[in-house]
Amino acid sequence: MSPNLLRTPEERFTDLPGYPFEPNYLEDIVGIEGTRLHYVDEGSADAKDLFLCLHGNPSWSYLYRKMIPVFAAAGRRVVAPDLPGFGKSDKPADDAVHTFSYHRDVLRAFIERLDLKNITLVCQDWGGLLGLTLPMDLPGRFTRLLVMNTALTTGDEPLSKGFVAWRDWSNTQDDLHVPKLFTRMAPHLSQAEYDAYGAPFPDKTYKGVLRRFPNIVPEKPDDDGAAVSRQARAFWKNDWSGETFMAVGMQDPVMGPATMNKLQALIRNCPPAYEIADGGHMVPEWGEEIAKKALAAFG
Repeated sequence: MSPNLLRTPEERFTDLPGYPFEPNYLEDIVGIEGTRLHYVDEGSADAKDLFLCLHGNPSWSYLYRKMIPVFAAAGRRVVAPDLPGFGKSDKPADDAVHTFSYHRDVLRAFIERLDLKNITLVCQDWGGLLGLTLPMDLPGRFTRLLVMNTALTTGDEPLSKGFVAWRDWSNTQDDLHVPKLFTRMAPHLSQAEYDAYGAPFPDKTYKGVLRRFPNIVPEKPDDDGAAVSRQARAFWKNDWSGETFMAVGMQDPVMGPATMNKLQALIRNCPPAYEIADGGHMVPEWGEEIAKKALAAFG
């Protein structure tokens, strides 16, 4: 393995609660050859529909452990990658590697490498900031959208006060204590589940992606990712023809109801959001209910 990459010891992922999924790895993703990318791949490989679950920061595919079995039991294939720096994927040793374009390009290449089709995009947080920019550039691959507590950050509108406050706080945390953070965002979990979110990060040398992500959200019109996000905004408003299901964790101070109301207004034919009254920012932690409601809505 390259000295520019870190790999979390496998024993840190032993017996994680609610996460029995077999690991899958790729090391030939275009643009990051040699970087090992982990993904969950559950359900039938021959399924007509595929649910692509994209996590945010500071989570990983563990976030979707409550939704994956519901989708798979309904006859769908479910794919959930860990972005570089997160989860079981390799972690660049240089913080500066992590840019908007780097992670967007990885996701696009991942979809093309596995030739994913008939995709329902399932996204939250950075899974949406990045994922919502992909369908316009991958025509014919995406058919549905399940969107939760996220945004399009286009550089020509101010970032929410909640996000700016989170960014300012995060920038004081060189060694972010991930399990402790999750006790605030999903207070109904067990300590073992909180610890599972911290499993990918043995010490702060593994946390470059956590330090970088709050600071690469496009804020000005010429920031990396801003222009492509504006293109995506026009796509969702004018060109999107698929079905959409939106769920909102109502207790989220960062990307909560106000942010999601703006997003709903720009997604063509997006129905009213399904509200999780006690849900926080990490709303897939209420995911079994959301997954069942989305499947019913999609028919």
